[in-house]
Order: sequence, then structure tokens, then C-alpha cells
Amino acid sequence: MADTDGVTVQLAELLRHPEDLDKIPFLKSEFIRKKAVVDGQLKVGLQEQLEITQSGMNSIGDGQRTVNQIKEELMKIDKLCAESQNMIRDFPNVNLVSQVHRNFSQVETMKANIESFDSRLDEVAKLLTEDDGDLENQPNILNVHYGLTQLRDIRDDAMDQIKRASDASLENTLQNHFDRLDDVVTWFDEHIGTACMNLIHLVQTENHSMVVRLAVIIEEEEKSDKKVKALQDAQREYKDLAARFKSMNSSSRQIRGYKEKFLKAIEMHAQGQFDVAEQKLLEDPDKLNKIMAWYFNELFAVKAGMTELMPKKWKIFRTYTDIYHSLMHNWLIRCIDDPELSPPHMLAIVDWVEKYYQKMAKLGWSQADLQLPVLDSREPEVIREYRQLIVKSVDEWMDRMFQTDQKAFRERQPDTLDTNEHGYFRTKTLGDMWRMLREQLLVAGNSGRNDVAEGVVEAMFIALKQRQSLWQRMVDDESAKYRTPYADSEGLQVLQDWLVAVANDQIACIDDHEESGQIGYLTRFQRDFENLVSPEYIIHANAECEALRDGFVDLSTHCITTFVSLIFTIDFRPVIPEFFTPKWYTEYGMKRIITTFEDYIGDYKDVLHHSLQDILTEEFAGELLVRYLSSVHNKGAKFRRGDPFTEKFKDDVLTVFDFFGKFPDFANIKRKWRVVDYLVRLLEADKQAVVTVYEAFKREYWDVQMGWVESVLRARDDWDRAMLSSVKAKAGEVYVERGPETVMSKVK
Repeated sequence: MADTDGVTVQLAELLRHPEDLDKIPFLKSEFIRKKAVVDGQLKVGLQEQLEITQSGMNSIGDGQRTVNQIKEELMKIDKLCAESQNMIRDFPNVNLVSQVHRNFSQVETMKANIESFDSRLDEVAKLLTEDDGDLENQPNILNVHYGLTQLRDIRDDAMDQIKRASDASLENTLQNHFDRLDDVVTWFDEHIGTACMNLIHLVQTENHSMVVRLAVIIEEEEKSDKKVKALQDAQREYKDLAARFKSMNSSSRQIRGYKEKFLKAIEMHAQGQFDVAEQKLLEDPDKLNKIMAWYFNELFAVKAGMTELMPKKWKIFRTYTDIYHSLMHNWLIRCIDDPELSPPHMLAIVDWVEKYYQKMAKLGWSQADLQLPVLDSREPEVIREYRQLIVKSVDEWMDRMFQTDQKAFRERQPDTLDTNEHGYFRTKTLGDMWRMLREQLLVAGNSGRNDVAEGVVEAMFIALKQRQSLWQRMVDDESAKYRTPYADSEGLQVLQDWLVAVANDQIACIDDHEESGQIGYLTRFQRDFENLVSPEYIIHANAECEALRDGFVDLSTHCITTFVSLIFTIDFRPVIPEFFTPKWYTEYGMKRIITTFEDYIGDYKDVLHHSLQDILTEEFAGELLVRYLSSVHNKGAKFRRGDPFTEKFKDDVLTVFDFFGKFPDFANIKRKWRVVDYLVRLLEADKQAVVTVYEAFKREYWDVQMGWVESVLRARDDWDRAMLSSVKAKAGEVYVERGPETVMSKVK
């Protein structure tokens, strides 16, 4: 269950966004590849374990047979001893005299050893002092070892015998006599440790004599330890039989473990080298190959110079390789698991793994020989983590920049907008955002891997789309504060400045003029990543760029639309409700609107991108038309036969045309405003002709809504239900093919 939960969490992390579903084929192939690697490793490991197990079982069987043979031989010896006692006359007396003689001889030997102990120890200490002056060669090391071994055996025998005597006072006296031996042993161990730690150096400087003498000492200690271990095992397994044979029960020597200390020294020496290498790696990850040169040099020294100097049974090259490879594995795993490890360091390690195996192959070791994968086959995982670190950095940068914009936008802080070289309003973070994206692309590109670059680019697409959505939502939220009936206009101008700046930002992202050498941020971004991704991904990336381009256009247009909407909501709040009411005939409402908008055009023409100025006028003309047509819902709106409403409509339309006639898109604006003619015709037509006018209206504007038509008819002073019923009946009869939306779709 825990494994299933882990996989679920991992998948949830990989598939955080809907766009990540496109990664499923890649993830599937990645998991299949990893499963194949794991299966292969398990198969090889299982085969090795079976072979080891079988070999162990064979060894146990052989050992059991050997033990049984020894047991049988000992039983024969025991039987012969018992029988021989009956063959010798007065055997008990002879045996007693023999034991007394043997004990006397042992006492004499022990006495002589104890009396000469201090002088012999002084001699050993003198030799060690001489070696202190030449630790590189230690000419006396064999003599020191021989002398110390004898002295330690004397001490162990004496202490063993005194313990059997159960005399605590004598035991303490004897222990005090031997105290100085421990200090000299420690002194000797330090010499041995120094030699072991410098073993590679000794080989490289061709100090073969020292290496051989060290090996002789370690091998001799290893043999002695094996004998002690075998005797201890025999005493433990065959207590009754051992009690009857003094030779099996007389050894007082302890296991001294010089072979284990020797191996530990090899490990400590290598670990010290790794500690130095780690510091250098943190300083410059690009030099990892050079930093680790010592590793292969030392293994080569072992192979070329040490193999012939050590006992063959040690398999010293294999031993060194196993220790060094294990330390290399642990070091690399610790490095990549370090949460503070930077992406360049992580990538340097992954890239170096292949070089590591290549160099080990030159030393004669295949990847299968090394068994333990040096990075636990985590290369894909590390690459994914490397990619995620870049993605995380992108997300954090985008979040911080948007929060900065959000705070300034909502608080309407002064001096929070920039202007570009053309004088257009711009936000302060746009250039920083694209600069950051370019820098992170360079980091991804340094990996030299398409999958890393593609993952980072995909995350950037998502981040840019989210930024578009967040800006649109924030624009809507802030503009909504001014749409309430009694909203104050305080801060409106700053909001309108921001809307212009945000709209300009979007155009800057896609403003390409190749003939003048100017390209927008998005095109530059696209060119930056094209060489970093695979040809297959380019197709998808181009589609994403087009979607972003459309998004920038949509957001820019949305800002302009909101800008215009706020003008009508705040500036024209007292004017629009007067249309088609009695005041309409006496006031110059349309002229006031046009004059106000003309002022806006004058104020913003120098700070609004030139390509958006046409959109601004078009949006204003369209919004004005919708508000104008919707004014039939105004309270008090009424058209009487005797009122000059036809002339007033004409005056309003001419006012509009007079203003918009100087703009390039006037023809399109004029075409849209033709719909006012149908409004006038619905109002001035005789009752009998209303149905005909409506039918023509419906055929040209298929999306005209019946609710609005009903309001128009109710505004006539001769309205009656029969008129409305006839129009609704005609609406049910007329079939109109749907086409593109017209302005009437916005008029409710």
C-alpha cells in the first residue's frame, strides 16, 4: 500500500497541469525503461545470490565433513591415550612426575620472561624511536613487530595464569608491571596506521620494501587471528572435548584485528580524498573530471604497483576497487540528495557518471563487475530533479514579479509605471520577466539534453498562460469596483493608466517588425529555445507560441475594452440615461460624449501603442452604438409622432460620423452604425408596416433579440398588444440562416 501511495504522489507531482497529460507517452516509456533496468539488475543480483548461496552451502557441507573427521580423529586419540595408560607400569606416578617437571620448566620460563620484560620492552621502544625519524621507511618495523608479539604473548599468558589462581592482589601487581606495554603497542599501531594511510604514496614512490614489510606484518597477524578464531569456535562448539585437551584450552591470545584496521585505513585515506574533492566540486562543478583524477590514479597504482607486493589471496586490486567504488557511490548519492545542491552541480555529477564507467573499464572493470550502480541508476530521476529545480525557479520568479505588479496595481501606487523609448506606458516587470526566462533557458541549455530543455520550455508556456489569466482576472476584479451605481471615480485615472500599460505590454510581446530588425519578446524567446529542443517538439512548441500570441492579443484587447467600458460607466453615467427621453431633444448628449472621448484620445495617444489606437476608437464606437441602442430601456424613453426624433437620430449619427470620419477604420464603423436606421424605421413606420420592417431587420441582423424589439415598440406612443403579437408571429415564420455575430447580439 505504501508503494502504491508513493507512485500516486509521484504521478501527482508529474501531472500537475492539464498540459502535462501530453507527457504521458514520455513518462510511460521512461517508467518502462526504468523497470527494464531494475528487472535486469534484479535478475543479475538474484543469479549472483543464488551462486553465492550455493557456494556457501557447499562450503558448509565441506566444513561439516571436515569437522566430523576431526572429531573422529580426536576420539581415536582419546581412546589411544586411555588404552596407553594401562600399557605403562606405574603410569600415574610417571605422569605426575612428568607434570611436575613440565610445570617447573614453565615457571622457569615465565620467571625469565618477566624479569627480562622491561629490558626487552625498552629495546622495542628504542627501535620505535629510531623509526620515528624515518616514517617513510621504518627500517625496524619487522623487528618491532616480532618483539612486541613476543611481549604481548608473555603478558597474555601471565595474565591468564594469574586469573586462574584467583588472586586479585597478584593480578593487580602483574597488571601494573605490564602497563607500559599498552603505550608501546599504541605507538607501534600509529606507525602501522601511518604506513597504511600512505600506502598509495609508498607504491607511487616505489618504496616496495616498506610495502612488503607492512604486508608481511598484516598477513602474520591475520594468520594468528584465524588460529585464535578457530580455537575459540572449537572451544565453544566442543566444550567437553576441549576440556580434556590442554592444547585446545591453553591459548590466552586475543584477536588483534590488524587486517580489519588495514582495510579501515584504506577507507579512511580515500574518504579524506573525497572530502577534499567535495569542497572543490562546490567551487567549480565543471572541473569534476579533473577533481577526481586522483581516484583513478590511485587505483591504477594499486593495479600496476601493489598487486605483486601483496599476498595473492588478498586480491588487493579487487579489495581497493570495492572500497573505492562503495565510497564513490555513497559520496555521489549524498551529493545529489543534498537539498542545497545547485542545478549545475547536479548536472555535472550526472554527466560524469558515464565518464566514470569509461575510466573504470580502462582499469579492467566492467559495469557488471562493479555490481553496485554508482548512482543507483537514478540518472533519469536526477535529470528530472534538475529540470524541476529550473522549473521551480521559473515559477518562483513569475510569482514574485506578479505579486509586485499586483500590489502596485491594486494600491494604485504612484510612479509604478515605466515608459519605453517611444513614450508608451509599460509595467516595470515585463522586461525582467523575459530576461529571467532567457537566463533559465541558458541554464537548461547547458545540460545539453533535449528532455531537460523541453520540460523547462513547457513549464514556461504554462507560466506565461497563467500570467495572462491572472492579469485578466485582476483587471476584471479592479474594474468591477467602479461598476456599482454609486462608485467613486477616485483612482480611476491611475487604473486607466495601468490598463494602457498592460495592453502595451502584450503588444510588446508580439511586436515584430523584421524589416526594421525589431522583434517582440515572444519571437526572441522562440528563437532562443529552437536549438535546445528536438525537431518533434518544435511542432508542439510552435503551436504553443501561436496560442500565447493569441492570448497576448486577447488580453490587450480586453484591457482596451475595459478602458472604454469604464469611460461609459463613470464619465457617461449622467448622459446615457437621458437618451430617448424628453431631455434628449434639448440636450447635446452625443456631442458631450464625443468631446469627452476626444479628450481621452488626446491624453493617451502618446502613451498608447499606435497599433492599439485604432482598436480603442473601434471599441469606443462599438460600445457607444450598443449603449445608444440599449437606451430604449431608459426610464421615460418615448417616441411620439409629433416629436422630431428622426431629426435627432440623424443629428446624433452625423455627430458620430463627423468625429470617427478622421480614423482609418471609419468605413467599418459607418457600416455598423447603419443599424440605427432600422431603429428609426421601427419607430416611424405605420402600424401595418412594422411587421415588414421587422422582417427586413431580422434578415439582415439575424441575432436581433425580441426583448429589445419589444422595448422599441413599447416606446412608440401608439403601441398596442396587437402590434407586438403580429411581430412575434412574423418572428416565428421567418427562417434566417445563422451567420457571424452582429452588433445586435450585444444589444439586450
